[in-house]
Amino acid sequence: MTDPARPFRILGLQQVAIGGPDKGSLRELWSELLGVPTRGSYRSDKENVDEDILVLGRGRGEVELDLMQPIDPQGRPRVHEPALNHIGLWVDDLAAAVAWLEQRGVRFTPGGIRKGAAGHDVCFIHPKGSEAAPRSGQGVLIELVQAPPELVASEDEEEE
Repeated sequence: MTDPARPFRILGLQQVAIGGPDKGSLRELWSELLGVPTRGSYRSDKENVDEDILVLGRGRGEVELDLMQPIDPQGRPRVHEPALNHIGLWVDDLAAAVAWLEQRGVRFTPGGIRKGAAGHDVCFIHPKGSEAAPRSGQGVLIELVQAPPELVASEDEEEE
């Protein structure tokens, strides 16, 4: 049941991110052996990540699979530890979600809302709580991703 006071909805799984010390081994399994097609790549020194972006499924069932390796294995964030780095969730109103969750003690990672690898606005719920913000992903990094207008509209149509 949806809380009528919550100013946002989670629309579905947007991505799963897997990290390793060398994304070549991940690419060999996922792309070459399993046949998952590659959509693109992304590199960010600030985020310490070099990733291949693969895609599973189509349409509303499409899920991004990010295969990541650190640019600097000693740097942070450590995108390869843990190996299942994070999950991404489509959100219909990212700014409202962040504001509402922060008011309820959810801890976010530094950096706030910013452009992610696929070009959508993103923000991360921290895997560990703090004294000031005790609610967290309980060991899992959770990426909230602003859903594109067409996904929000299709979800609205299904609810009618």
